[in-house]
Amino acid sequence: MPLFRTKIGLIAATVGSAVGLGTVWRFPAEVQGNGGAAFLIVYIACVFLLGIPIMVSEFALGRGLRSDAVGVFRKQAPGTAWWTVGAGAVLASFLILCFYMVVGGWTLDYLMQSLDGSLFAGFRPEAGTTFADSYFTDVKDSIVCSDWEASLYTAVFVGLNIVVLLGGVQSGIERMSNIAMPLLFVILLLFCGISLALPGSLKGVEFFLTPDFSKITPTVCINALGQAMFSLSLAMGILITYASYYSNSTNLGQTAVIVSSLTLLVAIMMGLIIFPAVSAFGLEGHGVSGTTLVFVTLPEVFAALPFSSFWSALFFLLLMVAALTSTVSIAEVVICFLQERMGCSRRRAVLAVLLPLMVLASICALSFGPLKDFKIAGLIMFDALDQFTNNIMLPLVALGTSLYVGWVAPRGFLRDQVTNEGQYKPGFAKACQLILRWVAPVAIITIFLSNIL
Repeated sequence: MPLFRTKIGLIAATVGSAVGLGTVWRFPAEVQGNGGAAFLIVYIACVFLLGIPIMVSEFALGRGLRSDAVGVFRKQAPGTAWWTVGAGAVLASFLILCFYMVVGGWTLDYLMQSLDGSLFAGFRPEAGTTFADSYFTDVKDSIVCSDWEASLYTAVFVGLNIVVLLGGVQSGIERMSNIAMPLLFVILLLFCGISLALPGSLKGVEFFLTPDFSKITPTVCINALGQAMFSLSLAMGILITYASYYSNSTNLGQTAVIVSSLTLLVAIMMGLIIFPAVSAFGLEGHGVSGTTLVFVTLPEVFAALPFSSFWSALFFLLLMVAALTSTVSIAEVVICFLQERMGCSRRRAVLAVLLPLMVLASICALSFGPLKDFKIAGLIMFDALDQFTNNIMLPLVALGTSLYVGWVAPRGFLRDQVTNEGQYKPGFAKACQLILRWVAPVAIITIFLSNIL
């Protein structure tokens, strides 16, 4: 197996897999729809109490067995059905790519329209909020529901993934992450400063950081746990795959804490960007879904600022970086599977995964336009894939992983991996084992049942 060249590259790549659309795209919408700071508090607890132990379990499987998401179970539990847990992760990753590539295509389209100024070409600031809502909703619909535009940009975005992934682990994923992640943090810091300096931003800060504990309900707790798992890239096979590229000296517990903390930091920074800005311009409650919040509400904010196109381009560059780090890491799960299980070369595996995705994701993009009447269980293709993977497949994979590492893996496996064969004290490993055995299965089953009932 190839290894990441440096510790910084290892952290950057792993953080990039987590700090993606789940944090930048989905997190603000979840906060807005689940009580603001009340949701944030529960989310933080879920990240540290449940997210990190599950992350450590995936790291242990990947680094300890040096294989893909299916291979780790086949190596350690040959002749059993545990390999289906890894197969579920691989399948879920491929299906997630079908609609994540679409979001990447939308983002690329918005970036291009911001750069050439066409995004704000017909906007009249003096016309008021109602006109702004209507204007940017029409822009979103013209992009998302177009006959060809969304498919074209989706295909281009898939092409960007091909370029990165053909470079391999070190020259592709690690090099891209070493550039993308510092860029992402710089843009985030810049936007935080601007947003917090806006008149009237304090109300948004209070919504995000001052909790109303009466809003902490079972539904909020379930949604927070689901968001924690999603934003940390758990149960997708990503962390197993990336950990197989870790060196034997990597401190898995420390890495899990760093990755989770940086992911949380990005989530908080996104909140400090979006909610103060939305509050400053009186746009609270305009959009709860990620699509509306990012593609309608935020362009209204940028339209109210001097140099609107510049700030819009900078934000959509940020979102595109997040989308690219997400899709590259998810695609690597399937690519590694083909290399390890099917004996494919790197080039052949990349093309075997991404070229069909260029077609499938483009078709998925058309589900908002020409193919909107094609329904799966009453949902358009994009939403059907989103709900099936997030509500069913990912919880089942997370449950299987927790049960396997907590109860079935050879005695001392998790301890040996987390302590690097006794180099570190075993207390952290014991705590993770306890959570994987008892707490994580109950929490995951609760999420699963709430999703399907």
